[in-house]
Amino acid sequence: MRRTLFEEEHDLFRESFRSFLRQHAVPKRAAWLERGIVDRDFWLSMGANGFLGTAIPAEYGGGGADDFRFNAILVEEIIRAQVSGVGVTYQEDMTLPYILSFGTEEQKRRWLPAVATGERILAVAMTEPGAGSDLQGIKTSAVRKGDEWLINGSKIFISNGMNADLVVTAAQTEPGSGAKGITLFALERGMPGFERGRKLDKVGLRAQDTAELFFEDVLVPQENVIGEVGKGFAYLMQNLPQERLALAIGAAAAIDLAIETTVEYVRGRTAFGKPVGKFQNTRFVLADLVAEQAAVRALVDRCVETHLRGELTAAEASATKLYATERQLRVVDRCLQLHGGYGYMLEYPIAQLYLDARVQTIYGGTSEIMKEIVARSLGI
Repeated sequence: MRRTLFEEEHDLFRESFRSFLRQHAVPKRAAWLERGIVDRDFWLSMGANGFLGTAIPAEYGGGGADDFRFNAILVEEIIRAQVSGVGVTYQEDMTLPYILSFGTEEQKRRWLPAVATGERILAVAMTEPGAGSDLQGIKTSAVRKGDEWLINGSKIFISNGMNADLVVTAAQTEPGSGAKGITLFALERGMPGFERGRKLDKVGLRAQDTAELFFEDVLVPQENVIGEVGKGFAYLMQNLPQERLALAIGAAAAIDLAIETTVEYVRGRTAFGKPVGKFQNTRFVLADLVAEQAAVRALVDRCVETHLRGELTAAEASATKLYATERQLRVVDRCLQLHGGYGYMLEYPIAQLYLDARVQTIYGGTSEIMKEIVARSLGI
C-alpha cells in the first residue's frame, strides 16, 4: 500500500539519514550491543549532520521545522537499520517538547543549542521503583529553599539515563496533593547529589542505556523549574500522546522489517526439497501478517496526520499504541516461527526484533493502561 504521508523533502531527509546510519551506526552495532550504550561521539555526528533538533527553532541552532514527520522518519530508519540503541526518540519525542513548549526564553537559549549539536543529551525521568503507570504516586520530593529547591528521591528505567546531561524530572512539590503537586525540574549533569546507579541489564534494546537515578539533597535553582510549579502532571499528560504515537510508529516499522526479512528467508530456505515459502502454511501465515501490517500502517499514518493538525487525543494515541504494539508482538513471533531454529539465533535479524519487541507493550504505558484510557473515553 503506497504511503501518502510524506513529501519530497521528507523523502530526501530519509535517504540522507538512511545513508548516515549505514555509514556511522551499522558498523558499530555489535560493539554497542556488547557495551550496552551508544558512544557519545555518535550523538555529535548526528548533530553535525543536522539530524538532531529538527523541531528546535533556528534561533536556538535547530532545524526550525516543526513537523513531526521528520521525527517519524528517525524512528523508522533506526528500526530498519536495527540500531535500536540510538535513543534519539527518547530525546526528540519524549523530552525536548517539555522545553520547547514550557521552557522560558532563558532556558531555551541556555540548553537548546547544545542539544542541536549533540553536545547535550536529554532524558525524562518519571518512573520510580514504586510508581510506574501511576504517575500521581511518585515520591521524589522537591522542597523550596529560598531561590533553590532541595530534591530527594530516585527514578528507575530511565532511557538515555547514563548518557543524559539534562534530565527533565518529575517531583512532588506539595506532598499529598497527587497530580496537583507535581512539578518538572531540569537536573543537570554534575549537580552535587545527582548520581547514576546501575546501567540496567535488559532483555532487549540492549544497546540503549537505561539507568537508575538517585537524588540526595540536590539543590536545583529556581531557573531550572520547567513551566509553572504544580503544573507538571498536566504537562506530562499533554505530551504523552506524542510519546505513545512514537512507540506505535516504531511498532509499525518493526512489523515492516520482520515481514520483509521473513519473506526473504523463506524464499531461500529449503525443506523437503522445496523452498519453505512454497508450503501452504507459510503462505497463509504471511498473508495474515501482511493484512495486519496494512491495518497497523493505515492506523499509524492516519494518527500522524491527526497529530500534525494538533488534534490527536489521548484516547486515540492510546488505542493506536495498544493496537500497533500488540500486533508487533504477534507478527514478530510468527515471523520467528517461520525461521525455525535459525530464528532463535541472534545473527538473524528476526531474533533481535523479537527481543526488542517485548517492552513495547510495557513502557510508555502498559497495554492494560491503554485499555483503561480508551474505556474512559467511552464514558464507561
